[in-house]
Amino acid sequence: MLCVDVERFDIRPALAHYAEHGYAKLGRVLGDEGLDALRERADDLMLGRVVHPGLFFQPDATTGRYEDAPLGLGWQGPSLDYRKLEKLEKDPRFLAWMENPLFERIARALIPGDIVLYRAILFHKGQAGGSNLPWHQDGGRLWGLTHEPELQIWTALDDAPEDGGCLEVVPGSHRGGLVTPLGGVIPPDAVAAADADSRVLSLPARAGEAILVHNHLWHRSGRGRPGLRRRAFSACYMDAAVRCLRKKKAPRVFPPMFRR
Repeated sequence: MLCVDVERFDIRPALAHYAEHGYAKLGRVLGDEGLDALRERADDLMLGRVVHPGLFFQPDATTGRYEDAPLGLGWQGPSLDYRKLEKLEKDPRFLAWMENPLFERIARALIPGDIVLYRAILFHKGQAGGSNLPWHQDGGRLWGLTHEPELQIWTALDDAPEDGGCLEVVPGSHRGGLVTPLGGVIPPDAVAAADADSRVLSLPARAGEAILVHNHLWHRSGRGRPGLRRRAFSACYMDAAVRCLRKKKAPRVFPPMFRR
């Protein structure tokens, strides 16, 4: 699936930029055949042509507002209006992409010991524009872990233009840690106090480009352009020593990715 020479690809500039700013663009690393395969599989899953038991589905809000996206409904029948698909490690094509040797090199440079997957997730903004995603951080008590993961690798499966659902970030915001112990959406008063809307940096991406994202980086995305879809795939890697803290259900067991 890769369209770069892994051995010659210098990851040092990206790792340095990631450490300082909380994100780093890798450029186009997913080739045309890989793009076609993952786009096809994303649609197969949403339309029910391929089924993996235990996959998570979230329908999108009809209003375009993140706050209105329904929770707990799961699969609602064939549709290209799902906002989110999760547990994509169950699918061989997506698993092959998140296990590619370039991502392994990056993950090994940042995570000691054996590496597991926290989540593998498709974010989708459909032809109606999908919904916005407000300023948030990926961590905190919401995630229910003994240690905060840091590394996500986000891959554009469609073009994500500046005014069409691209990632938007506050550079360097990861260095401040979590805004709230709960994590997730950042409260409006904290957004205003940090003057985040004037410090925002857009990260437009072409299909096939990948971006490293620190879990504590403030990030968001707007709606897509009407008539155009925006699919993006994100994998979150972490140390195999991390454990799930939930008690109402059996603790999660995280899929192994890369072993020393």
